[in-house]
Amino acid sequence: MPAEPGATALRVAVDGPELAAPEALAAAIAERLPALGRGAVVVPATGFYRPASLRLEHGRTDPDARYTDWLDVGALNREVLAPVGPGGSGEYLPVLWDLERDRAARAPRRPVPAGAVLLVAGALLQGVGLALDVVVHLRVAPAARRRRTPPAEAWALPAYDRYDDEVDPAALADAVVLADHADRPALVLGGRLA
Repeated sequence: MPAEPGATALRVAVDGPELAAPEALAAAIAERLPALGRGAVVVPATGFYRPASLRLEHGRTDPDARYTDWLDVGALNREVLAPVGPGGSGEYLPVLWDLERDRAARAPRRPVPAGAVLLVAGALLQGVGLALDVVVHLRVAPAARRRRTPPAEAWALPAYDRYDDEVDPAALADAVVLADHADRPALVLGGRLA
């Protein structure tokens, strides 16, 4: 679908720990939507992480910093979610920060197709004030997170425990995918776990 000036999109978060592959799910959803008559755009949340000097101020393995300091919520709202929402310009920034080079990505703005679905994929996206219309949460229970997380990344596990305790992302989400076993996901609508 061609872009229209001021086009709006349905703003969907695909939220879950990296081991649940939220970006892969968002890409799979985006691939199927055009056949249903909807354009789709995926914006990885990692493209809106803060510079290393801010993100890693307390070291590379601080779980509290991972929880509170990595994502630039203001930039994601300002550069992506607000522009494609009601009254926005219809043009979004696909990435703000190049993590590999640790500098501004300098990507040009892109028009969102009219009636499109914009999927923001990443971890720890709920409860931070993002302007979202729908949230899909990939829930991995604490025991499964510990079992599936490589030892080198285990330092971040307390951030996800804190997220579960403080935000309760499964209860807030519009849909929950139980992802304890990557090969056997289960969908729960309404974010209500029995």
